Amino acid sequence: MEKNWDVVGVLRHSRHDWLNRLQLIKGNLDLNRVDRAKAIVDQIIIETQHESKLSNLKMPMFATLLLTANWEKHHFLLDYEVLHETETKPVNENEITKWTAAFFAVLDRSLEAFQENSLSICIDQVTEGIRFFFDFSGIITETALLKEFLEQSVEAAVTVQSFSDSELSIEVFMPFR
Repeated sequence: MEKNWDVVGVLRHSRHDWLNRLQLIKGNLDLNRVDRAKAIVDQIIIETQHESKLSNLKMPMFATLLLTANWEKHHFLLDYEVLHETETKPVNENEITKWTAAFFAVLDRSLEAFQENSLSICIDQVTEGIRFFFDFSGIITETALLKEFLEQSVEAAVTVQSFSDSELSIEVFMPFR
């Protein structure tokens, strides 16, 4: 179930995440692990660059879904990457946001909980639209449930590239309006 985030809730979670990161850096510095602390800082820089690119897509509902996903009680850890630097043309944001939220919900019901389940989303603008690549690795226990969901028709073109009980790769293409 998706939570409606208010400003205070977003700030509380964001502050908590930043404090955890700062404590991790400080702990490594206290242990004289300067290289590890620098690696953490480099990773934070990369993540914030992707957050910035995601925010610049002019898809606020979709960006909110991804930015808050790891604060929800999902059975997977989400990371994402936005490949292009340029401003995008509009797509049906409502459709991709609803589809992605529904995919998250079905994925949660299809996975073995408390395992190292991870979902990566790569967003790439092409000439005629935006491609969203969803790559999952972990333990899928309900393959039939996922297959049924993926066969439902949507405005977007959904292509399953690979599917097993431990991996799933999907491409979702949204044309520009």
